[in-house]
Amino acid sequence: MTTMQTLPPAFRPSIPPPNSHAFPAATPFNNSPKFIGSKGLRVTLRHSIISPRVSNSQYSPQIAETLSDVSIFTASGEPVMFSDLWDQNQGVAVVALLRHFGCPCCWELASALKESKARFDSAGVKLIAVGIGTPTKARMLANRLPFPMDCLYADPDRKAYNVLNLYYGFGRTFFNPASTKVFSRFDALQKAVKNYTIEATPDDRSGVLQQGGMLVFRGKELLYARKDEGTGDHAPLDDVFYVCCEAPVA
Repeated sequence: MTTMQTLPPAFRPSIPPPNSHAFPAATPFNNSPKFIGSKGLRVTLRHSIISPRVSNSQYSPQIAETLSDVSIFTASGEPVMFSDLWDQNQGVAVVALLRHFGCPCCWELASALKESKARFDSAGVKLIAVGIGTPTKARMLANRLPFPMDCLYADPDRKAYNVLNLYYGFGRTFFNPASTKVFSRFDALQKAVKNYTIEATPDDRSGVLQQGGMLVFRGKELLYARKDEGTGDHAPLDDVFYVCCEAPVA
């Protein structure tokens, strides 16, 4: 039977309460599965496979411009601007914001992204994974999982997470009902953490209380945005792929 004791130590609720610098809770997504086209028109997606939390209504049309000024690091340690991560004209990019490099659930998500990379590549979609921690921590995940380093970036100061107002806090991390989804994927989690190391956890432990999310851009246009409600509450990659390749453009 799956118990908390069977999970890797970094996934157990054994850290101190958050400090006084917790990020404010974000506005909930609306529940209408809409796609916002290049002219600002809303059209309903052709199939009902999209998660009810899929919406980009809480982000301004300038969110790509705002993110473009955020400086993060490649896994090799070179500084890079968000605006340089993908073609800002017509390039389609999936930006997966992991929690932190020592999160077992993020190793599971990174494993799923790696397995899906060929599928996204064949559709001309650039896959970008960002995690909390230093480039050294990012390389631990890249080397041990393994994961392609040219797709992996480090945001040690949580700059992008702050801009996107992603969820943060002790309750979100360990006690949100959405976090129970991970138990339905326990086999995939165990496989992903075969070579796991807790050393990939950020030195700044406040980072472990940060939740992630998933974005899809076509150029600077935001096609899809989803916040993780809790730990392991990842966006379904089939939904993400559908938005990249099949969603109608107004």
